[in-house]
Amino acid sequence: MDVVFTDLDGTLLEHSTYSFAEAQPALDLLKSRGIPLVVCTSKTRSEVEFWRKLLGNDDPFIVENGGAVFVPVNYFAFAVPAAVTRDRYLMLQLGTPYADLAKSLCSAAEVSQCRVRGFSQMSVAEVSEHCQMSLEHATLAKAREFDEPFLILDQDRSQELLAAVERHGKRWTRGGRFHHILGENDKATAVRLLLNLYRKIEPNARSIGLGDGLNDAPFLNVVDVPILIRTAWLDQLHDLVPKGRPTDNPGPLGWGQAICELCS
Repeated sequence: MDVVFTDLDGTLLEHSTYSFAEAQPALDLLKSRGIPLVVCTSKTRSEVEFWRKLLGNDDPFIVENGGAVFVPVNYFAFAVPAAVTRDRYLMLQLGTPYADLAKSLCSAAEVSQCRVRGFSQMSVAEVSEHCQMSLEHATLAKAREFDEPFLILDQDRSQELLAAVERHGKRWTRGGRFHHILGENDKATAVRLLLNLYRKIEPNARSIGLGDGLNDAPFLNVVDVPILIRTAWLDQLHDLVPKGRPTDNPGPLGWGQAICELCS
């Protein structure tokens, strides 16, 4: 049994168009083989639900850099420890509430005298512009619960800012477009949790992970087969994930080629 964990932006979804057309043959292969496809992203639950519907995906998913794990009710034939019911899911909350993160970011910016622009400060139109997405999608992106993306406006004071974030007892990571402030959660913790559930069904389940951002490095180091989607910062990512296998092509084309090679 295989289980696939994947990032979205720049990985399964093309970075600027958000298309996954080039990955469709691989998606069809996973579906025909009954291989779970777990989305593991910095996106919100609202965004992931949109993409899961387009992908025809019914598997668990991980949102906001490991802030929470959502498992469809009755997906596993056993109880999920510590889960609470949220709509039609069992939710495992791992992250810090959003309001606390936004407050900590503002405090860190003030202390470090480094200007930032977080999602909580941005209008829907600003998020749309920075993310190259529609206003509808930007509205979904702002529905955050466990992770605050932000831009650093004074790059010469970025190190002071990030050190101040850590002094506030928070963590930070960097994705394809933004830095993120978060609590003790990360993608790796969430992936381990879900993988342990799958291995109650099949103890020898092989885990495959695909990502392109530096914030993907923790979970890529957890899986059995880490795939590094080709990007401008591939060398940096490879330094963080030494056993990672770089793809020949970027985005969904590289994603699809890797999946077809591993799962055929």
